[in-house]
Amino acid sequence: MKNKRIKKRKKVLIVGGTGFLGFHLAELFIKKKYKVFSLSRSKPKKNRTIPNVKYLISDISNKKILKRKLSKIVNLDYVVNLGGEVSHKNFRKTYLSHYVGVKNLSEIFFKKKIKKFIQIGSSMEYGHNKSPQIEEKNNLPKSNYGKAKYLATKHLINLNTNYEFPVIILRLYQVYGPRQDPNRLISFVIKNCLKNKKFPCSTGKQSRDFLYVSDFVKAVDKSLKSSDAVHGQIINIGFGKPYNLKKIINLIRDEVQEGNPEFGKIKLRQEENLVTFPSIKKARKVLNWKPVTKFKKGIIKTIKYYKKAI
Repeated sequence: MKNKRIKKRKKVLIVGGTGFLGFHLAELFIKKKYKVFSLSRSKPKKNRTIPNVKYLISDISNKKILKRKLSKIVNLDYVVNLGGEVSHKNFRKTYLSHYVGVKNLSEIFFKKKIKKFIQIGSSMEYGHNKSPQIEEKNNLPKSNYGKAKYLATKHLINLNTNYEFPVIILRLYQVYGPRQDPNRLISFVIKNCLKNKKFPCSTGKQSRDFLYVSDFVKAVDKSLKSSDAVHGQIINIGFGKPYNLKKIINLIRDEVQEGNPEFGKIKLRQEENLVTFPSIKKARKVLNWKPVTKFKKGIIKTIKYYKKAI
């Protein structure tokens, strides 16, 4: 009787795997029976720790330590880079983590011959480009974060053009859902409403694109399965529709039936666009991906999670 071949488990590294997006990606990959590695500057929070994920600690801007940590992983298939400084106020930290860190990662994995390197970019790379924002437009980012992300994008695209580095840039808009830290609009509003608190807001006249986290995870999964023809491309990942922030805050308050938003207490940032949302035609075409979770349904699911968590 012939021995059955043992199917080789795919190996994936999530840089920034202890964060909100990293947790949801790791959860998917574990379900798919991948061998999952997470690389972050700190250990995961209790509510974001997943059994069978191998957690590695390193700062990606420190090349020497990073090389040593990554030398423990052999025959890696995929890398998804979500890493980088969360606060964007400090220019040096933002530049080091979102640009220098990407250069370090790409240099290491260029030599390891991986199948895919998924870089999570940002809508902030577009600067004041008019919405719906499309991938082919020239970019003039205004914020420190947008500039660092754009430098990383240019570096990775050059590596693909000159050396066929298997990178795909997913340019991300706002993502929301369970387990998000309260430093983002939707989680911040939900938590304050559930505690029936007063909380400061801007005037709320801005409009933004919001994507439920499960749809983001599916976009990354589609990218890993995509053909080599997608390498070197920039692809917008969002819902493709703007939502007014004041209406969102009032929707959450109405669903919770508590909370006191104080509109106009927070000033708009100078680099901030009043309306920002992407064209997602390219994602539909090259990844066969589109969002399926309607906004209100995603908000209700997120509120239900926080009701249990608080």
